Amino acid sequence: MKKAGIFITLEGIDGTGKSTQHRLLAQYLRKLGHKVRATREPGGTLVGEQIRDILLASKTRKLAPMTELLLMYSARAQHLEEAVRPALARGEIVVSDRFSDASMAYQGFGRQLGAQIVRAIDQVVCGKTKPDLTLVLDLSPRLALKRAQRREVRQNSKHGRFEVQGLAFHNRVRRGYLAIARSEPGRVKLIDANQTVAEVQEEIRRQVNRFLVRQEKRMANGKL
Repeated sequence: MKKAGIFITLEGIDGTGKSTQHRLLAQYLRKLGHKVRATREPGGTLVGEQIRDILLASKTRKLAPMTELLLMYSARAQHLEEAVRPALARGEIVVSDRFSDASMAYQGFGRQLGAQIVRAIDQVVCGKTKPDLTLVLDLSPRLALKRAQRREVRQNSKHGRFEVQGLAFHNRVRRGYLAIARSEPGRVKLIDANQTVAEVQEEIRRQVNRFLVRQEKRMANGKL
């Protein structure tokens, strides 16, 4: 029987160290012998990266919330078609830096479009393709924004659209992530991001290892 692919996503507000943890997790899984497709959203494909440039550019700060949501899902549709679904079909582990939970948190809660509209578009674009495990790096928005601003200074780059939204916006986004975690505790695991990089990665690996063990048991019992 062909081994089923596994879809793992990392989520969290800007400044939680998510992208670093994404890279470290992909490296760890490869060392364990897994075939890994590491990717990100928005992006992951040529078209997706072009849309990402539009979404994150500081000069597009006046982008309407609905336009932002539809651009996100346009990039996601291409990402699913070119990257995620083919890798899962090959039995690989897909590790994505953000997926559809980000749209619920950022556009549904942050932009206040509401959950209903996001769910409706998600059903059309994603259908049954959902993450098997989601790790939400949780951190105080005040501290996360300070981290994000320091990162931008180190990289000598202008603050992107999401970094300049202010504390109230990021508080709403965090509430969105916490609401998702409460509604799906089996899939979504909160990770305390107010720790060292090594400590956060240790907790992530612990959660992933537990999940992989459960998956192996389910396969052995013929439940996958």
